[in-house]
Amino acid sequence: MGTDDAWVVRRRVVAHPRLRLFCFPYAGGGATVYRDWPRLVPPDVEVCAIQPPGRESRLGEDGFTRMHDLLPPLAEAIDGLLDVPYVTFGHSLGALVGFELARHLRRVGGPLPQQLLVSGRRPPHMPGDHDPIHKMDDDHLLETVLELNGTSPEIRQHPELLEFALPLLRADFAISETYSYVPEPPLPCPITAFSGASDPHVTRSEAAAWAEHTSGGFGLRMLPGDHFFLTTAQGQLLAEISDLLTQLGPGDGPAIR
Repeated sequence: MGTDDAWVVRRRVVAHPRLRLFCFPYAGGGATVYRDWPRLVPPDVEVCAIQPPGRESRLGEDGFTRMHDLLPPLAEAIDGLLDVPYVTFGHSLGALVGFELARHLRRVGGPLPQQLLVSGRRPPHMPGDHDPIHKMDDDHLLETVLELNGTSPEIRQHPELLEFALPLLRADFAISETYSYVPEPPLPCPITAFSGASDPHVTRSEAAAWAEHTSGGFGLRMLPGDHFFLTTAQGQLLAEISDLLTQLGPGDGPAIR
């Protein structure tokens, strides 16, 4: 197995990275969510933004609708980049994908991340309390997504964009909303959870419950903003992440085969 450039976008290739940071997008998002990150993390960290099918450079492909279908090809696509220690970051749906990818790699004997960074998401054993978004009609789906503040209301004026955006959103929300947590032993890698202080969908206590999924140490960082503090508090978030990455050395963590 190797590296699939369709899946992994590297805007700044580092010749000899100390760490790689794999970043997973939220529902409806793509690799451009993380376009500014390479210049905001330590220079010896290579940012690898994941580009799932159905968006941006992969617009003509069908998106996945189930987590168990997504994980094997994703793991295969990044296998060639797991030759150095790595950390994962995911926001909202991306946090769940990063978590389940680590568990998938453990099951198949792959290298685990040195640290798991999860953002804007309840822990996997705590399901959402809203009606399934992926089952809504187009109008209700769009209104619900706009209420999260991650999509510009101007998209209503661009039917050509909605033609592509709505099926992608529906597929991504289906991954999240059909997901069923299966208990496994806690991961040995530390977990740090990030949450917006004003996020109506994730409370502080819910974010803190990610601690149940690690035996390697846990941290919680509350940042100003709502569900999309990823954008509005990007500078502070990247400062926090950079501090964590700087503290990690080549021998830290469980990243071994």
